[in-house]
Amino acid sequence: MEEDIEVIADLKCNERAVSVAVRLRPDVAVVSADLPENKGLTTVHELRKRLPECQIVALTVKRPVGLLKRLLAADVSGLIDKNAPAARLLHAIRGVAQGGTVIDANLVIAALSAGRNPFTPRELSVLQLAAEGASGPEIAKQLSLSPGTVRNYLSNAMNKTGARTRIDAIRIATESGWL
Repeated sequence: MEEDIEVIADLKCNERAVSVAVRLRPDVAVVSADLPENKGLTTVHELRKRLPECQIVALTVKRPVGLLKRLLAADVSGLIDKNAPAARLLHAIRGVAQGGTVIDANLVIAALSAGRNPFTPRELSVLQLAAEGASGPEIAKQLSLSPGTVRNYLSNAMNKTGARTRIDAIRIATESGWL
């Protein structure tokens, strides 16, 4: 309904977004970035790779903060809170179409408030492998550690995050952008 914005495709999901964008070559793509299984982030990466000239506005929520950091690292031109008023989205679309970067202040505050990463590099390595589904013995073998050392690292991760289980520690670390 905006005179200066022409919608050339309106997709209900990201699954066809890349193929449609490659065919239609939009100046700006608006992508829902917080989909399950990193599908939104995958769409952003594919658009960036296949249409580097296309500006991307990613819609997301404040949490998980890790996603916000990964979107910024993926070089999106706009990052807007899904719950923001429509006028903010329109401002972002216009801003990135003109070559600018528009990032929702609420999302920046959420990302900055996550705090610093409390993990050592080795704790992160162990936690990352655990997040990928590796068992304690598999982690020990892959990192040339004893199984007891792996348990200690996972216990440290749980203590640092206040988690009750290692799965919870992985979730907290991921949402905080540390993993």
